[in-house]
Amino acid sequence: MPELPDIALYVQRSRERLEGQVLRRLRVLSPFLLRTALPPIAGAEGRRVVGVHHLGKRVVLALESDLWLVIHLMIAGRLRWIVPPARPPARISLALLEFDAGTLVLTEAGSQRRASLHCVGSTEALAALDAGGLDVLATDALSFGARLRSENHTLKRALTDPRLLSGIGNAYSDEILHRARLSPLALTRSLGDEGMQRLFDATREVLTEWTTRLAAESPGWPEKVTAFHPQMAVHGRYGQPCPVCASPVQRIVHADNECNYCARCQTGGRLLADRALSRLLRASWPKHIDEL
Repeated sequence: MPELPDIALYVQRSRERLEGQVLRRLRVLSPFLLRTALPPIAGAEGRRVVGVHHLGKRVVLALESDLWLVIHLMIAGRLRWIVPPARPPARISLALLEFDAGTLVLTEAGSQRRASLHCVGSTEALAALDAGGLDVLATDALSFGARLRSENHTLKRALTDPRLLSGIGNAYSDEILHRARLSPLALTRSLGDEGMQRLFDATREVLTEWTTRLAAESPGWPEKVTAFHPQMAVHGRYGQPCPVCASPVQRIVHADNECNYCARCQTGGRLLADRALSRLLRASWPKHIDEL
């Protein structure tokens, strides 16, 4: 799923192309995409884009006369900018937003239609789509710590809970916890002030660095938005050496998600139990990185 650095880049590039432009035509190609009936989506046509921002992991196009188009990409959704004579990809295109300069295309790979489009006509309706998570780049350490300790969850779950923090998902939570040298399974209310400060600093550093990096790598429209980057420290790098200590990166797999971490840097060498594999191996499951 595109996370805050990816969404921030989509917002930046959309502002450059769309602000001040009139939405000439809006075509919804999938019956599963549009999640609102009122106001009618056709009312967006002919209106000028007056702003582009993000709401958590959603991209928001603000149109004149108080109308907002809110796009949630979910896991496989992506935004593309198509300039004639190029054509939108036929099989995966869900919506076409046509402007004089080009077309903003919402696509989604795969057969599961999870991406969504909302059309809302009031600030109250727009606010209702906000899960309420803190914007880490616009808050302070005390507010950050208070929000995480408001519920007692693992750090991994807390970082990715949109009700607590905004815009962080599976990939960047792995990177943040590695930077902070903290176990993904440590509990929020058990984390001391020094550890919470490290987590706050690491969160801001990782999100800021990757936003800057992605913008530098994609001076035009971002074409390859992915959760896996070879420059990442641990995410998607199971079995590869940690860039800090060279120990093999470990993982915990649960359902469709996996958590990547360095045992030596984050858990004092202790291997965290994988729900499936450790139960299968039982006594043979290694407890320490040195046993591998």
